[in-house]
Amino acid sequence: MLKAPAHQVAGHQARDGKLGPLIDDSGRFYKPLQSDERGSNEVAFYTSFSCNKRIPDHIQRFFPIFHGTQILEASNQSGMHPHLVLQDVLSTRCNPSIMDIKIGSRTWPPQAPENYIEKSLKKDRESTSLSLGFRISGLQVYGSKESGYWKPDKKTIKGFSEEDVRLVLRKFVSSNASAGSDLNPDCAFAPIVYGSTGILGKLLELKTWFEDQTIYHFYSCSLLLMYDKELVLEGQSSSADVKLIDFAHVEDARGVIDHNFLGGLCSLIKFMKEILVNPYGIHS
Repeated sequence: MLKAPAHQVAGHQARDGKLGPLIDDSGRFYKPLQSDERGSNEVAFYTSFSCNKRIPDHIQRFFPIFHGTQILEASNQSGMHPHLVLQDVLSTRCNPSIMDIKIGSRTWPPQAPENYIEKSLKKDRESTSLSLGFRISGLQVYGSKESGYWKPDKKTIKGFSEEDVRLVLRKFVSSNASAGSDLNPDCAFAPIVYGSTGILGKLLELKTWFEDQTIYHFYSCSLLLMYDKELVLEGQSSSADVKLIDFAHVEDARGVIDHNFLGGLCSLIKFMKEILVNPYGIHS
């Protein structure tokens, strides 16, 4: 039986009669294809990427597994609709903390229509995309069975400043990040979640690839960061992981390095390194 994802933090959601992604119990994620060229572009990317022998195995694992396309009843009950069928990267997690980060100071491809460029540029200017090279699109941080999740609403996230982003990246790995808390984030889980064997190590692995790869340019693509707080508290691996998602605007790199994505990735890495060095956010 198909249902709306329980842990979606950004993008269109299959609720209140709207078109959005669905999941099943076998670990598959069904993303409705957009009706314009963005839908066909994303299918073309996944088809190309999944059989591209130039992509190393250790890089392939950063991308959801592609299972083709399927026509299903749309979540908004508008009839049959084509969907991408992908790996549900959250299917094995019970109470995950998740952050969706859109990478790049420019989120629109050069060949995009003028009205789309204007709309995207406005978003880039009004967020931290231009100043930091990335922006937070959505997040949830698990507290406990009693407190549930800290999950800022879309309006709050849209208004994040550079200092807000710095604070949220610290709260994401803190034990005291409950909603409404004015406590200084303790960054208790930063060494495990952001450390060299966690998210930071994976981002550095991606950075090494992006420093050389001249196959694709990833416009408006997101990094999905995730970990399980309960596993950390039990002394187990945090199962911290990173996935790249949203490929409607990927273009042929034509032999040129993707400096837009690489710049945003380096900026995010810098922020995480600062947290590891200075977990209490004390400015000298």
